[in-house]
Amino acid sequence: MTALIDELNVGQWVRSIGTGTAQYGRKPSLFALTPFPYATVVVDITVHDTKLVVFNLANQVLHRVDLPLQLENSVSFLDNLRGALADLTYQIQADELVVIGSGVAMPGLVNPIEGINHTYPEVTRNGQSLSNLLQSVFDAPVFLINDTKAMLVGEHRFGLAQGKNFVLSINIDWGIGLGVITNGAILQGTAGFAGELGHIQMKTDGELCTCGKIGCLETVASASSLIRRAKAGLREGRVSTLAERDPDTIAIELIIEKANAGDTFCIDLLNDVGSELGRGLATAVHLFNPELIIVNGVLAKATRAITRPIEQAIAKYSLLNYQDNLSIELSRLGEMAKLYGTQAYILQNLLDLEFIP
Repeated sequence: MTALIDELNVGQWVRSIGTGTAQYGRKPSLFALTPFPYATVVVDITVHDTKLVVFNLANQVLHRVDLPLQLENSVSFLDNLRGALADLTYQIQADELVVIGSGVAMPGLVNPIEGINHTYPEVTRNGQSLSNLLQSVFDAPVFLINDTKAMLVGEHRFGLAQGKNFVLSINIDWGIGLGVITNGAILQGTAGFAGELGHIQMKTDGELCTCGKIGCLETVASASSLIRRAKAGLREGRVSTLAERDPDTIAIELIIEKANAGDTFCIDLLNDVGSELGRGLATAVHLFNPELIIVNGVLAKATRAITRPIEQAIAKYSLLNYQDNLSIELSRLGEMAKLYGTQAYILQNLLDLEFIP
């Protein structure tokens, strides 16, 4: 053991942090991962922006770049990302950091084994792909993970799901994703697709979903559907302070702000969305019998205005015994759950590969 620790110390992987306590005998020497020079790069991609974050091995953010770059199923997305990655590389080199791996968190049907996003195939296909781009820029392994699962990894390692064995994590963003922990492990499914709650059918005569199906949960309970319903209500003459704004400027944050200020129309919108979410989650509660549901994503900013109707719908649509030991909580990590989760996912995969640069 001493020889192994010495090897890690010479390689600048670990550092001494003192001694521990012992009831008998010599006190143990304590070591921790060194924050320098090794680093990872997290690429957080959504349909409304992209973030580039550099972490050290102490989970500290060294650099962060927020880009107004929206995910689209086109290789032009890669072209627009390439310049920002090059700029970030200069900063990494200036800091004399060594990138040991990068990870991408993104929405869609992500197969982590194949490194393919079947929802956005043009971005991850063979040849000119996101993985190849990151590999060429940082000369280190690249790992893809679904954004909701990345959030759940973050919650499992650093947040509300620590020490929990049966957990659901609902990501209410422009789509709806569900992460599942069962028997203390994150459920992936055969191809990594487990948890697509947003595409269970809620209405047989509902709206057309982006997936091509009719009446999916995303059509009635996602952030994008909330904005559509707000604009439709205003066109129908619903009274609201939202009418004072240009319809094109209506955003989720504005609806939440108006609801908190007492706007009845906005309160009703959030209540309807929360009720639909709760009805969908009631199905998941029956399937997985969780002890905890964590609410995250852009709509989590509405706090009790969104969790209250979720709780009420679960109480209405699920059996009483399933609710006995169930709690519903807002994530305390917020957007950092996804970033921390992707960082942890990178390191876990590197350890599994026994990767040494």
